[in-house]
Amino acid sequence: MIFIKNKDEISRIRESNQIVAQALIFIKDFIKPGISTAELNAEIEQFILKKKARPSFKGLYGFPAAACISVQDEVVHGIPSHKRRLKKGEIVGIDIGVELKGFYGDAAYTFAVDGLATAMEKLLRVTEESLYLGIKESTVGNRVGDIGYAIQHHVEKNKFNVVRELVGHGVGKKPHEDPQIPNFGERKRGIPLKAGMVIAIEPMVNMGIHEVYFADDDWTVKTKDGQPSAHYEHSVAVTENGPEILSKFN
Repeated sequence: MIFIKNKDEISRIRESNQIVAQALIFIKDFIKPGISTAELNAEIEQFILKKKARPSFKGLYGFPAAACISVQDEVVHGIPSHKRRLKKGEIVGIDIGVELKGFYGDAAYTFAVDGLATAMEKLLRVTEESLYLGIKESTVGNRVGDIGYAIQHHVEKNKFNVVRELVGHGVGKKPHEDPQIPNFGERKRGIPLKAGMVIAIEPMVNMGIHEVYFADDDWTVKTKDGQPSAHYEHSVAVTENGPEILSKFN
């Protein structure tokens, strides 16, 4: 069931998403060679708690941490670990969820660890560009397929591939709501976009083939060919005046 939000509900979802945005800005300065993903997770959790909010990923479907932290060929849902320490030249995707007063926020960003090879820089740039192209299509009268088409077209034009098995979603009083928002599709196909819908758009883009698999921990999703993957996400309100990025950050 798709929930249409009123202005007050969107305002509350925006509040949650602003904490997510602030957490992503906050954690950037900690991303350096040698730090463990568990240390990053601890910093994120403490930041959210200081904002009088709750890290909504922790315990969600049994996930054990406050943030999903995915390195290199880990697409999403990486479990933070004291053993996994970042290395120079890697990329790390950080996905954060927050619940504040019964409303949820969700966003993700992929960071470079102290410099990248040119191909990796391009992967991050194209993935982030595809997110904003998808957001641009999030207008009243368009359909979910318009978002997916915009993302897929830009990604494949640049010789990368979108993950098919994982999708974006609605967000609001629950962390995951209808509709699903695939990162591929056809124009003018799928569910119509209406004012008051709030959706999390999150392209996951692989440098190599699009196929993925679950690691032995049953959480971490990895690329089948071992090549890197990037992930960017914003929570977006569909309004009569166009899309509003609720998790917007600098």
